[in-house]
Amino acid sequence: MALPEFQLLRPRTLAEAVELLAKHASDAQIVAGGTDLLPSLRQRLFAPQYLVDIRGVGELRGIRPRQGGLEIGALTTLTAIERSPEIALSYPVLREAAQTVASPVLRNMGTLGGNICLDTRCLWYNQSLAWRRSCGFCIKKDGDLCHVAPGGTKCWAAFSGDTPPALLCLDAEIEIAGPSGARRLPLSEFYTSLGDARMTLERNELLTRVLLPARTAGYRGVYRKLRIRGSIDYPLAGVAVALQRSDGHVADARVAITAVNPAPLLVRAAAEALKGREVTEELAAQVGELAARAAKPLTTSALTPEYRREMVRVLSKRAVTEVFRQ
Repeated sequence: MALPEFQLLRPRTLAEAVELLAKHASDAQIVAGGTDLLPSLRQRLFAPQYLVDIRGVGELRGIRPRQGGLEIGALTTLTAIERSPEIALSYPVLREAAQTVASPVLRNMGTLGGNICLDTRCLWYNQSLAWRRSCGFCIKKDGDLCHVAPGGTKCWAAFSGDTPPALLCLDAEIEIAGPSGARRLPLSEFYTSLGDARMTLERNELLTRVLLPARTAGYRGVYRKLRIRGSIDYPLAGVAVALQRSDGHVADARVAITAVNPAPLLVRAAAEALKGREVTEELAAQVGELAARAAKPLTTSALTPEYRREMVRVLSKRAVTEVFRQ
């Protein structure tokens, strides 16, 4: 499958990138690592007139200390996050999530910003144009029917990024640049829970930085995912857990899930169940049940919804037990 025709634009500064996006907003796509976008272009899921290649914008790359926390540029590669001593020491759940993404070659190319902005996925959507035409188009692309939930009007394509649930556990904020300047918002407010319009990012804006606060530095954390193959594959269910211990009890906790909803999701009920308590087999099982209830998988992947929901329960129970014993 050949790429569609497009004009490649290569800004060297953030200001130039914003200017190009403002000028070509309706006909442009941003490309960074390209590990997700380029296959989608070949499948004709997108056919932009312009590709804005932001890899030359050096100010969007790097890991820097900031007010007791960390600032991570959106172009920072997943490999750099995996190998960062600062992240491994202070934000281990993010390192764990980053090192599970795809394969080493793809992590060398893929960026944190790209993983945050990853397109939602579905068996009916991520196919060639010929396949989609033969089966009928869907709400997410060129049609008005959801093949996963035929009676509804909502797109249920699943978000499958690995790092966002870890970032949600860390109370991360993001910075977005556009023609009106920069704006900052919690990552938890970035996603819409709509498969076909997954994030609150305008066509003339781009993600620039991820900000990790000092208050979650030092939280113990793990990330566990379900996938068919042990490398390369997207998660079919993923669970991130981060917590702080005090006197043998959980002082604070976060539990987040991915790949089973149109957006990554904090399971607040699970976090509340953990606070102030010692993690026992029974409590870990309760957390698993609460996480499974928050999961709404449909037939968007190769595994059944029932199995993916059950694995959210299992992975959550295991992750909570493991991180508490660290």
